[in-house]
Amino acid sequence: MPSAAAPIISSVQKLVLYETRARYFLVGSNNAETKYRVLKIDRTEPKDLVIIDDRHVYTQQEVRELLGRLDLGNRTKMGQKGSSGLFRAVSAFGVVGFVRFLEGYYIVLITKRRKMADIGGHAIYKVEDTNMIYIPNDSVRVTHPDEARYLRIFQNVDLSSNFYFSYSYDLSHSLQYNLTVLRMPLEMLKSETTQNRQESFDIFEDEGLITQGGSGVFGICSEPYMKYVWNGELLDIIKNTVHRDWLLYIIHGFCGQSKLLIYGRPVYVTLIARRSSKFAGTRFLKRGANCEGDVANEVETEQILCDASVMSFTAGSYSSYVQVRGSVPLYWSQDISTMMPKPPITLDQADPFAHVAALHFDQMFQRFGSPIIILNLVKEREKRKHERILSEELVAAVTYLNQFLPPEHTIVYIPWDMAKYTKSKLCNVLDRLNVIAESVVKKTGFFVNRPDSYCSILRPDEKWNELGGCVIPTGRLQTGILRTNCVDCLDRTNTAQFMVGKCALAYQLYSLGLIDKPNLQFDTDAVRLFEELYEDHGDTLSLQYGGSQLVHRVKTYRKIAPWTQHSKDIMQTLSRYYSNAFSDADRQDSINLFLGVFHPTEGKPHLWELPTDFYLHHKNTMRLLPTRRSYTYWWTPEVIKHLPLPYDEVICAVNLKKLIVKKFHKYEEEIDIHNEFFRPYELSSFDDTFCLAMTSSARDFMPKTVGIDPSPFTVRKPDETGKSVLGNKSNREEAVLQRKTAASAPPPPSEEAVSSSSEDDSGTDREEEGSVSQRSTPVKMTDAGDSAKVTENVVQPMKELYGINLSDGLSEEDFSIYSRFVQLGQSQHKQDKNSQQPCSRCSDGVIKLKPVEQGLLK
Repeated sequence: MPSAAAPIISSVQKLVLYETRARYFLVGSNNAETKYRVLKIDRTEPKDLVIIDDRHVYTQQEVRELLGRLDLGNRTKMGQKGSSGLFRAVSAFGVVGFVRFLEGYYIVLITKRRKMADIGGHAIYKVEDTNMIYIPNDSVRVTHPDEARYLRIFQNVDLSSNFYFSYSYDLSHSLQYNLTVLRMPLEMLKSETTQNRQESFDIFEDEGLITQGGSGVFGICSEPYMKYVWNGELLDIIKNTVHRDWLLYIIHGFCGQSKLLIYGRPVYVTLIARRSSKFAGTRFLKRGANCEGDVANEVETEQILCDASVMSFTAGSYSSYVQVRGSVPLYWSQDISTMMPKPPITLDQADPFAHVAALHFDQMFQRFGSPIIILNLVKEREKRKHERILSEELVAAVTYLNQFLPPEHTIVYIPWDMAKYTKSKLCNVLDRLNVIAESVVKKTGFFVNRPDSYCSILRPDEKWNELGGCVIPTGRLQTGILRTNCVDCLDRTNTAQFMVGKCALAYQLYSLGLIDKPNLQFDTDAVRLFEELYEDHGDTLSLQYGGSQLVHRVKTYRKIAPWTQHSKDIMQTLSRYYSNAFSDADRQDSINLFLGVFHPTEGKPHLWELPTDFYLHHKNTMRLLPTRRSYTYWWTPEVIKHLPLPYDEVICAVNLKKLIVKKFHKYEEEIDIHNEFFRPYELSSFDDTFCLAMTSSARDFMPKTVGIDPSPFTVRKPDETGKSVLGNKSNREEAVLQRKTAASAPPPPSEEAVSSSSEDDSGTDREEEGSVSQRSTPVKMTDAGDSAKVTENVVQPMKELYGINLSDGLSEEDFSIYSRFVQLGQSQHKQDKNSQQPCSRCSDGVIKLKPVEQGLLK
């Protein structure tokens, strides 16, 4: 069924900042540079931000004329010899926002980006570099002695480290939400378009409402989920002033994508982690929850599976699974002034009615639906009561809240002391986690945008029929969420989330018809690829919150980690302790300033003078809250009414107000994802193509030895991977030499080029060719006497790879066709030989084709 709508692609993707003495002119264009918008920023105001957006869409010629007039007018006005009226200050790819400390405003621009993932043709970019420019000119600048220190603190938030954005895909929402919005009924989209036209103050908003015989397509843009947006405060001052295409929302966390090749069929596995911007901070300085129910170190992790052979959201196959980690939702903290590796845990406030936990779980019901499953991994038995304090309080809070919920929507609590089971020699930690993962995925289900495939009918599986979630005509919806926590939500949590993700991945592959049973084994190429993604994900999140990479990994809990890993674990522990003791306070100040938690004000204490930031994050300490929630009916009535579906995805008046709907012609650039992805107007090279450079299961994980089963679901030996085979220089050169020789290419290049070619292979077809050539001995220049060896080398890999031999007896028709092509090849070879200068080789030709032909056919 064709989709009624398409995501709106931002028309501001390339920016150039022009400067005059009195103004900045920010010129933004779409990727094809056919549509332009212009922002005028006043530089004569010392402390106020004055921005004018005329909301007009310019052509390239009109922009050139406008800039020419500005240049000429400013030259005349200035009247100085040899001075240009308009300077090109900087080129950029987006506006992070505007910020002010004690002097005037700064503009923060993204100057470098790198593509990290592709979802249905929608590119996800990582911020690589930014530029911060002071807006007022020197003649009106009022200096302040503390401005430089605030600027330095603000820039301590490294925007080039794990910040992501997209021009057409809403990264703050899940794939399930984004595709649910696109499948809204046509009648609702029509009414919403009419309402937008009546209420809109933008006179150019309805450009493109070209119906032409009913060929119009609805474009939809949804409001971002501000909890996961990190530059919301920086854009807040211009949100109601400029066109929405200028607003580029960024998330913080992790994004990684790898290619799983299933007999040449590419399947993209994407992992996206969204870190909450509410109650954000560092390890020991942000624990528990604030008064609004936001918890520390809250990260939403989504794994997306898509068949890359079909690109569009309408016709393609997409599946996703979401889970959450976050600190225990109580008022608790740890005092780091004691300089202990494990400071004692303190409950800061008594909360007998679980008020803060109620606010937190109400948010989760609204975003994820029910059931909410808590997997609590903290220790339950200790000689000295430490982590057990949190377990006891969490059990009491969940028990209190559950007594008022309807029985079918109660919160599920699973306590499991992971540290205790790790020390035990009798039980396997990951086996037990796998049992928990199976029960969790069965309860929540997962999202897939197509009905169950026919293979589930041909090869029915008992587990598939027990799967939870919500089944709809167009596929399945995930209802509910798994919320995992330990004390830090780092090492143990990452391993538990990996096991749940691995279980969900099996169901996702099964739903797309790619495996015959929803089971995945360790030491397969698919699981190794997924494990590497999750370890990168865990390392990144651990660095952001704890100051070091993971200390305990999946291999640690499988007890197969090499002995060198123990020394690495010790170094990571020391690094984490050093970071927590000496640098976390500065990082916390930077985060508070960047997120707008603290606003510098003249005459009030500076950020570095505050003894604590407690009151900044707990607003009820500064003023009484206007309303107090019921102690028994602690949920939002509208949310509980629509369970198990998440209220954010229900089609209702409240949610419709969050959408911007416009009607376009079907070939308009704002909704043409084909042009946006393939960019036919640009010259592209294979070396720069993202889909060929990403990690691939066939190139990076599949062994390159002869006769290996190419399936990514075949169990390998622990040391049998593509990485170990291609690890050293000699093996890498040999593999590349084989690949080049088999393709009749020139000799292998230098070491630098060899490294790049082995890491950035040129895609599925080239990968398969390279794999076959490495498993078989290259076909060398031979004469008739070596025909038997050539035949053996060709036939053997085909037998091992495809399970068939060459036919003993060919039909006369096939034989004549083959002979004709052999003759064509011979004549072409003679022409090529005659056109070249004579060489010292034999005059009969390089390869005697006739003996090879007879050997192959007989």
